[in-house]
Amino acid sequence: MADTAQLSSVLGNEVIARIERLRLAGSNRFTDRTRGDRITGRGGSSIEFADYRDYQHGDDIRGVDWNIFARLGKPYLKLYRQEQERHVTILIDTSASMGFGTKLHRARQFAAACAIMGLIGGERVSIYLAGHEPRQVQRLGPVRGRPSLRRVLAFLEDVSSGGAVAIDQAVDAMLARHHGRGLCVVLSDFLTEHDPKRLSGALFAAGLETWAVQILDPIELDPSIEGDQRLVDSETGAHLDVSGAGGLLGLYQEHLASISDELATACKGRGGRAMQLSAGEDFTTQLFDRWRRAGWVR
Repeated sequence: MADTAQLSSVLGNEVIARIERLRLAGSNRFTDRTRGDRITGRGGSSIEFADYRDYQHGDDIRGVDWNIFARLGKPYLKLYRQEQERHVTILIDTSASMGFGTKLHRARQFAAACAIMGLIGGERVSIYLAGHEPRQVQRLGPVRGRPSLRRVLAFLEDVSSGGAVAIDQAVDAMLARHHGRGLCVVLSDFLTEHDPKRLSGALFAAGLETWAVQILDPIELDPSIEGDQRLVDSETGAHLDVSGAGGLLGLYQEHLASISDELATACKGRGGRAMQLSAGEDFTTQLFDRWRRAGWVR
């Protein structure tokens, strides 16, 4: 009889099996040349030439074919098939605000999905948890290969929320310990005060493509306030007494939209990407539909 025991409470076995058939579709701009087989836009020493593509800002000029440039007056980059290893780095915001509703559970699900795709794809995977102390992060990895799958899932089982560390501070703490180029998936509500330009800039400088996933509770996306209420900040304990919503909800929606827009602009400006998700929506629809249509996975 086949073993039907669940590998994890974070994701069901059938979902894990579907995820194993997916791959993360990063730009590959920052990957190292050590392991794995993919075509890269960086210059290389391999004798196996693959193709040409247009030169793009930020590419290594050492990969330009200067003979073609002399003939056509336009730079083209030589593509080689060479061994590379991409690092898949996952940072989970575990500050107190992520404990509201099911946000942290959804962050754990996406962390598990990204880790599975990286492990099955032959990439190095590291997971960082940040939120309790400004200069400290818990870390798993780097790990590689299918045998590490159970270890990753077990690590994500015990993730809990607490603390009030800003996500850009968490990035700094992570980068103090991290080595390797590739992509970094940041899972957070991004509601704690932070500087999105500083966040994406620090990751870019470290050779990591930023994938910012903003996870919000349905109530945070569409709140309803009636009568007298006391609003309490879950991280600082500060409170605000309000009598009826009035124009408060309109101001809140404007502020939330500005946070999401600034995050998206900062990520895209550094070659990354951002997406806002509701923790109340179906996870499989978000991953297998929205992420695929947006080109995040293939």
